[in-house]
Amino acid sequence: MSDTCNRFDISHPDLCPSLRWKGQFIFAERDPTVPACNDGLFWCMHTQNCIGPDGEVAEPGNCSSHKRGCHAGCK
Repeated sequence: MSDTCNRFDISHPDLCPSLRWKGQFIFAERDPTVPACNDGLFWCMHTQNCIGPDGEVAEPGNCSSHKRGCHAGCK
């Protein structure tokens, strides 16, 4: 998997539960005839923007590591 794919992988088992993205709020079955948007718009539930409490970008690649200071407090 490329770095970009890992960066936006929302299926990571250690993904911070405070990370949010638009797709979480779309309650519809996936239509295989419609291409996935994968727009990469993520935000932190605590800061309500794309920067986490530690000043780093809130995205799956960053928000799936227990080494990140803010991630440890989310679980």
